[in-house]
Amino acid sequence: MSPGGGAAEAPPRCGRRWAGSAWRRPWARPGSSLCAPRPQEPSPYPTLPWPPTSPRIRRRECVKGDLFSCPGTDALAHCISEDCRMGAGIAVLFKKKFGGVQELLDQKKKTGEVAVLQRDERYIYYLITKQKVSHKPTYESMQKSLEAMKAHCLNNGVTDISMPRIGCGLDGLQWEKVSAILEEVFENTDIKITVYSL
Repeated sequence: MSPGGGAAEAPPRCGRRWAGSAWRRPWARPGSSLCAPRPQEPSPYPTLPWPPTSPRIRRRECVKGDLFSCPGTDALAHCISEDCRMGAGIAVLFKKKFGGVQELLDQKKKTGEVAVLQRDERYIYYLITKQKVSHKPTYESMQKSLEAMKAHCLNNGVTDISMPRIGCGLDGLQWEKVSAILEEVFENTDIKITVYSL
């Protein structure tokens, strides 16, 4: 009973409310331990500046322009699925320009590997980053396919690769993270990578 004889008010129910980026109890004051932000999982791929500025990665650059205007001796690279269905985005241009769909299928490459065509004096790399065209790639499959491409480059004397912003656009990966993977994979090589964007 309250001092006035009435029924005592029920205490407020314990709970949490969302306040900005923090969970808090209704009585928590800003700055208290009850109003601390929820911990964030660190990204395995830190954001790095692009174009890179460190001397050890000076052989990477980003330019504005048409990818297919690159030097004719540069290798080219882009991402596809295991089923080699290149029906959207820049993959359509690769298919029209270089063909070889059955040749790619015959290589039977899996996600995380790379299929290769040779046209004249250049290699065309098809990074297999997902199983089906309707799927989305992961950063892990991107890194594995880039490692496979690097191995082929080192074994075949490839020193220059031109590519679009791989894995971004329709595939939905973040360029900042993809560029960090590129730096990690190629940092100890003399392979120059030129990234084209419109």
